[in-house]
Amino acid sequence: MTQEKLVSIFTEALEIEASQVTNDLTYNSIPEWDSIAHMTLVAEIEDQFDIMLDTDDVLDMSSFGKAVEILSKYDIKFE
Repeated sequence: MTQEKLVSIFTEALEIEASQVTNDLTYNSIPEWDSIAHMTLVAEIEDQFDIMLDTDDVLDMSSFGKAVEILSKYDIKFE
């Protein structure tokens, strides 16, 4: 459920297909994930999971896999 929610956030914020959202999806690896889209993505993650990411986490969120890792620090469980 949580993984699907995060995939949905990525697809909406980056305007890409869900099939493109894998652990290997990284910042700037596709044209859609630029600096502006990154901030949209961060805002949507914060809103949907009701958290406030610290600056280091925003900067470190360089891939979908890293996003899962970071969110785990905020007690968000991924099955």
